[in-house]
Amino acid sequence: MIALPPGARVWLAAGTTDMRRGFDGLARQVQEVQRLDPFSGHLFVFRGRRGDLLKCL
Repeated sequence: MIALPPGARVWLAAGTTDMRRGFDGLARQVQEVQRLDPFSGHLFVFRGRRGDLLKCL
């Protein structure tokens, strides 16, 4: 199990995400849509359309 640093937040992206996107595309989505820094140490979780896939950034 990977431990999160103290004070780190977990952000769940509402809706579905195209799972064909790479980590660069997901980081761009965090910057543009959520107006957050993808390198802040927080965990960003994206869900696929069917709900059976997750990607964490």
